[in-house]
Amino acid sequence: MTAFLNSPKKTELIGFVLLAAVILVVLPAITDAFRLNMVGKYLTYAFVAVGLVLCWGSAGILSLGQGIFFGLGGYCMAMFLKLEASTPEATSIQSTPGIPDFMDWNQITALPAFWEPFHSFAFTLLAVVAVPAILAFVIGFAMFTRRVGGVYFAIITQAIAAILTILIIGQQGYTGGVNGITDLRTLNGWDIRTDSAKTILYFVNAALLLGVIGLSMFVRSSKLGRILVALRDKEDRVRFSGYDVAAYKVFVFCFAAAISGIGGAMFTLQVGFMSPTFVGIVPSIEMVIYCAVGGRLSLIGAVYGTLLVNFGKTTFSESFPELWLFAMGGLFIAVVMAFPNGLAGLYKSHVEPLLLRLVAKLGERRPTPAEAPAPIAE
Repeated sequence: MTAFLNSPKKTELIGFVLLAAVILVVLPAITDAFRLNMVGKYLTYAFVAVGLVLCWGSAGILSLGQGIFFGLGGYCMAMFLKLEASTPEATSIQSTPGIPDFMDWNQITALPAFWEPFHSFAFTLLAVVAVPAILAFVIGFAMFTRRVGGVYFAIITQAIAAILTILIIGQQGYTGGVNGITDLRTLNGWDIRTDSAKTILYFVNAALLLGVIGLSMFVRSSKLGRILVALRDKEDRVRFSGYDVAAYKVFVFCFAAAISGIGGAMFTLQVGFMSPTFVGIVPSIEMVIYCAVGGRLSLIGAVYGTLLVNFGKTTFSESFPELWLFAMGGLFIAVVMAFPNGLAGLYKSHVEPLLLRLVAKLGERRPTPAEAPAPIAE
């Protein structure tokens, strides 16, 4: 048993099973429909945190613009849902029926060409993953082939997040502007606003998250994962060994972007809207905090970190609306200074040794009847 607990792969597998039990059994059993939908919203952010574990924790690539990819995935799904809600019958009171209401308000008389493919649900599902990945490829290829990294890469991604936010707000007639894309009602005719629909979407979201974590665990345990760790620790040595460092970095950055896009799409489905407030600098930094609190080296810890920070954010914002930002900043500083490896590191340094000692004590078993000395005959 002690050897089992000392095996990183087996302990990670135990953590995965426990996480599945928490989000699939425990939380649905103890929360009502409203709170469960709130937890589902939190879990959509966990997609981004898992991607950051691969980028930042495994490969040493700190991105402060992951909200870009989360938002793009969300906008792709929102465009499909908005077109479904904008039938000529539903928009008959508009000057131009059959187009989204915010386009009509901005005196646009025809659906833009880049909106047309989003009439297709299959195309939308592909775009949720492909659009963030393509943008990540463009950014990553431009940066990594020129050996831009570290704090410079982090600042550039932050700047791109700000630029994209300004672009979305400025193109109000095509994107909904600062209000975003709202009033989303059905998915292929299925009303997503009911409590039963939100509960179903919660379980779909949880299953997708567990699938993404499983895939990420496979990547980290493969040769690719070992090369990513080598890139983080000794990039020049990996380059001198003949590996294409830029290609590996671009891949993991695109992979994390695609994961974030899935989270954004699920957010749109569960919450019912998407706006530029989830694309900019502030949400991107918050997503890094989720990863840091959970542990940037732990896929499972990133999910718990996301849940913990968001539960705290909700509690503080309900009770102390003026102080919750300071509380979040203080939490991040405390984690960085006292627990640099987050909740996962805390478990590794404090909880696991206690479990090992407990198992060792249980291992000091009493002798079995076969091993016990025979009684003395009278």
